[in-house]
Amino acid sequence: MFVRDADLAQWENTLPDLTGMARLPHLAALAWHLRQRDPVRARELSGEAQAMLPAVAPQDAPVLRARLLLVAAEGAWVRGELDTAQYHADQALQLLAHDAAAPELLQVAAARGRADACWVQAWIANDRGDSIAASGWLAQAAEAARTASDSVRGDIIGAAAGICAAFTDGAGGPVAWRPDTATRDTDLDAMPAIAAGWISDFLGTRAFQHSEYGRAIGHLMRSFDTALTSGQLRRAIIIATNIGNGFTCLNAHEAALDWMQRAQDLARPTGWPLSIGMCLMQTAETLRQLGQREAAQTLLRESLVVLTPLAGSRAYAVALEYEGDLALDLGNHAAALDSFTRLAARGDALGQGDFQSSARRGQAHALAHLGRAGEALSVAQGALALARTKGDTLAQIAALQVLADIHARPGSAEDPALAPPPGMSAPSGPLHYLLLALDIAATIDGYTVPGALLDATAREYAAVGDFEHAYAIALRAGAARDLTHSREATNRAIAMQVQYQTERAQTEGEHHRQLAAAEARRAEILQRTSATLANLGAVGQEITAHLESAAVFRALDRHVHGLLDATLFSIFLIEPGGEWLASAFGVEAGRPLPPLRVALDDPDANSARCVRERRELLVALQEGEANVNHISGTLPTLSMLFAPLAVGERVLGVMTVQSMRANAYGERERLIFRTLCAYGAIALDNASAYRQVAATQQQLLDKNLELERAYQALEEVSLTDQLTGLRNRRFFLRNVDADVAMSLRGYDNMQERAQQRGQPRPANDCDRQAPNDLVFYMVDLDHFKHVNDRYGHAAGDSILVQMQTRLREVFRESDYVIRWGGEEFLVLARATHRDEAGALAERMRRAVAERDFVLPDGEKLRKTCSIGFACFPFLPEQPRLLSWPQVVELADQGLYIAKRSGRNAWAALHATGEGDAVDLFPRLMHALPQALEDGEVRVVSNLAGPLELDGERRRTGLSIDLEL
Repeated sequence: MFVRDADLAQWENTLPDLTGMARLPHLAALAWHLRQRDPVRARELSGEAQAMLPAVAPQDAPVLRARLLLVAAEGAWVRGELDTAQYHADQALQLLAHDAAAPELLQVAAARGRADACWVQAWIANDRGDSIAASGWLAQAAEAARTASDSVRGDIIGAAAGICAAFTDGAGGPVAWRPDTATRDTDLDAMPAIAAGWISDFLGTRAFQHSEYGRAIGHLMRSFDTALTSGQLRRAIIIATNIGNGFTCLNAHEAALDWMQRAQDLARPTGWPLSIGMCLMQTAETLRQLGQREAAQTLLRESLVVLTPLAGSRAYAVALEYEGDLALDLGNHAAALDSFTRLAARGDALGQGDFQSSARRGQAHALAHLGRAGEALSVAQGALALARTKGDTLAQIAALQVLADIHARPGSAEDPALAPPPGMSAPSGPLHYLLLALDIAATIDGYTVPGALLDATAREYAAVGDFEHAYAIALRAGAARDLTHSREATNRAIAMQVQYQTERAQTEGEHHRQLAAAEARRAEILQRTSATLANLGAVGQEITAHLESAAVFRALDRHVHGLLDATLFSIFLIEPGGEWLASAFGVEAGRPLPPLRVALDDPDANSARCVRERRELLVALQEGEANVNHISGTLPTLSMLFAPLAVGERVLGVMTVQSMRANAYGERERLIFRTLCAYGAIALDNASAYRQVAATQQQLLDKNLELERAYQALEEVSLTDQLTGLRNRRFFLRNVDADVAMSLRGYDNMQERAQQRGQPRPANDCDRQAPNDLVFYMVDLDHFKHVNDRYGHAAGDSILVQMQTRLREVFRESDYVIRWGGEEFLVLARATHRDEAGALAERMRRAVAERDFVLPDGEKLRKTCSIGFACFPFLPEQPRLLSWPQVVELADQGLYIAKRSGRNAWAALHATGEGDAVDLFPRLMHALPQALEDGEVRVVSNLAGPLELDGERRRTGLSIDLEL
């Protein structure tokens, strides 16, 4: 079903040596186990195997063909192509039908194939949102695993069934599957690693549902490591997002974002919609809880788009819940209601109680804030009934709080006050529900009543005049809040402790495994050596600790000379072409040897022969015996030992030690030298890999820098109008809020100083001169369509380009000059006194009207423009009375007054501060003449004659308040 990376590497190394039909079983196995690790190569291997199937024996072909179909099925599944995936899985199941007459081994292989096919079918059904079908397929998979007597598959499938059942059975109820023994880490350690990983996932899910987040994270981290090293990439991504969610629940948001980033790094290269969508939405939820709502909204929208092909999945439902909560945070209660209504439908379809409860809670919250108390009451009562049916006490408390909030809202003519709840014995409706919530909270063992619930109860007691109870409960609220804050600090400490302990345990475990493997090899090789060899463990640790070849050479040289009689010590490495050996290090009698190259096919060179034969060579000469391979310029040696530097099946080179003494290297010395060669090969291979990683990292850094520059260039293009070079609407919308906030802060400071002086408004010159105003200008070329119709669009474009030059002449570099659309421009004059706005408008009008525009053919053309403007804040005494989009609408109103009154003009609306400020904006937009007559506003213009105030006007599309 799954294999670890180390096992897969052995198959990879074996495949190149196989030819003909002997390749087929390896091709099928590799394609299956690379299906998520490397989908492209899995398809290539599957295609090669498919071409060989006609030559397979008829009784063996169905199982092999089915396995290749399952490779295709799982590839389509992770890509979100569920119909294609199901088609391939159905075809595989037909081929794997039980055949009692088949040989026993073939029946076992077919049963395993059926288990895997049902496994794929289960996850396809799960992504469709059909939990009943998914459970059915997992039951069939478990039965097939039992038929095959495959206990590991059985444990994996059982754990997966338990995870699926946990969401439908509820966090507190029984589940359809439990591990027989795997309840402690020691039990899991004794199990096969992959099965233990899935059971850890199950245990983590259950701990999560019981709010034991630290324990859940520990289990899930173990499951993550197993999934990542066994080719379960999609599962690893899901687990990483769940770990991040666990850290979020502990308020350890930095750790949460770190795990979300790990998940995204795994998911992005795959292009798999569910994996990417989950990463995006979980990161969005963490950002929401950190208060980064705009960033959260962007990610959440992207996740919903990515997850659209999987709209029936649980992941999509979770995204809807996050979308609803974000809308509530943003005060967009209509959007929240839509999200929770869709979540309710998905929760009902999935049959998962957590969605049903949260959907109704969210609907009631949104309806109450939309002034629809009657509907909110009905939905909240439904949520309460559902919580009581399921025995979910926390959901009951949440529903009762919503009911109290609904009854606390004052009535109106459109939405009259609600009748008291039936059986009410408390002084008020809100108090009735809050006391019920407190009664339920008192039944929960170890539960701390939230400070918010106690605060609400205290307020309602105070509202009915019972100040004694209000005071007592307010004291309880303060104590509860202190306890809650203490628990939050504990949660953060738990998060840090779990992360630290888990990572430390993983590091120590890996270190101990490496030491154990090294010790086993040493025990096998050196079991009969003297006490001197006991030091080789420390020697090996020192050698393999180096990541630079030169340091490895120096360490080997030191220990070779310390443990052996070595007149000469040299290391040769195979050159990249594979045809030559080159001396990488050499010392003779304390002096470095000159560089030397030896051809690998040299029949007389012992170093080349050692590499070719991949075995140790010992050359032992006696006194006076000639050395036919003696290299001129070197000392005559009598004992020469050569050993290959090998890592697995790969030979990196050869190491040689030589002595001028005869018979210098007996069995003990040869064992020492073999061990040093093994350490040296590992260290040199690590050094080579480190160099490659360093080079790759540098390449990645260079590429990331290029991407960053390209992104900045693209960002600049996206904020600029390509014809005129002016900033565009997107730039304006990105930056205007900051300027508005700065303006409002300036007015707030003025009002604060005025209050300190005891005056109703600022009075000193410093306050009057503070440039806190923003002026929004709408500038439109008059009769521009005539230019395009008569002279062509190239002429029109030329005039627009010249127009931007004149705009920049009039306005400052710090002002925003925006091409708003067509021949219309929007200018935001920043930190400008409103008294100077008319003069600026007149300068702009004259800059257009008094100079000719030059067309591409040299013809000169005289044009005029119309300008409307309005100042923000519109009413300085109430800076927040109108929003900036409404002020832009008023500037547009001024533009159309100028247009209707003759063009080549400017007009603006100024507040007088007279009259009722309530609903001022709708009156100015729909009943401007009456507002002028009532003295609420005045219109200023450069025109001497009467102004035309009535007439149709198109909308800017910014303000949402015109429908009021």
